[in-house]
Amino acid sequence: MSFNKKIGAWYALNKRKLPWRETQDPYRIWLSEIILQQTRVAQGTPYYLRFVAAFPTVRHLAAATEEEVLKLWQGLGYYSRARNLHAAAKMVVDEHRGQFPKTYKSLLALKGVGDYTASAVASICFNEAQAVLDGNVYRVLARYHGVELPINSTAGTKYFRALAQEVMDRENARDYNQGLMEFGALQCTPKNPDCAKCPLQDGCVALRDGTVGVLPVKIKKNKVRKRYFNYLVPVRKDGDGHMRTVLRQRTGKGIWQGLWEFPLLESDRELQQPEVALGAKQVLAVKHTPQPHLYNEKQVVHKLSHQHLYTKFWPVPINEALPNEIKGEDLHRYPVPVLIADFIKTFKF
Repeated sequence: MSFNKKIGAWYALNKRKLPWRETQDPYRIWLSEIILQQTRVAQGTPYYLRFVAAFPTVRHLAAATEEEVLKLWQGLGYYSRARNLHAAAKMVVDEHRGQFPKTYKSLLALKGVGDYTASAVASICFNEAQAVLDGNVYRVLARYHGVELPINSTAGTKYFRALAQEVMDRENARDYNQGLMEFGALQCTPKNPDCAKCPLQDGCVALRDGTVGVLPVKIKKNKVRKRYFNYLVPVRKDGDGHMRTVLRQRTGKGIWQGLWEFPLLESDRELQQPEVALGAKQVLAVKHTPQPHLYNEKQVVHKLSHQHLYTKFWPVPINEALPNEIKGEDLHRYPVPVLIADFIKTFKF
């Protein structure tokens, strides 16, 4: 039995029951693929179900505000995916009359849709013979064929793309692609795969050569950047007894674009209270130097792909009203980064 037929047979016996496998609706398949980029199935599934409930069709998603989309996405990270998701939905409605493009090439024109997503949607929904390449597929192909080219190099990407297209089941692209990704997720796992029970063991070069633990090869990432975030949390009780604070929306093309956060004092090292007090006067633009107090003695370390954020929260008692104040009880309405959301849950506004 050939490689692709073995994958198909394994998938028929072992595939997980997942909500997006109950449909071939391109909107829902596309939605699941965007959510599952950089996200484990267990984490992504509740988000998928919430999005489908809130936006059952692409027209519903296109009609939503960006803040509604970001709020529902909160906690998944890589927020550019959510903004691209929203933009692509508008493209489908405005340029395609609400009908998803049906080919790999036309899908590529949608915002945020690259080779992998276009291949997945085209093959799963329309059975187009386009091979998918995600981390699971790279791993299976690299091990089975003994390929030592780095998967994140230009030469490696080109080679694996051609290899994936060559070995795929062109007659049943839909199940083959899903099966190959599932095989990598459940059987040919990154660490300690159960090679003794693998249906591909007879032809696996990595198993033969003892290189299962070193394949696939990947070029090391850039050095991780350290950033020190001091969040200034203004707290002021108004005449009605409501606690008021301030959120500001992040702009630019850095992390968390479009999300909301407390006024930020960023530094190149850990700051002490006197330094934060002086910084707070400038950041908050208040007349008198406030006296912030540290909420968390231990810095919250939030790890992103190329940077680690060392974060402290500094509640700042304020006597004067600040521009754009909001009630503490309304904070839950704003899309915020997950470390801000965790703070809001514990701090008594």
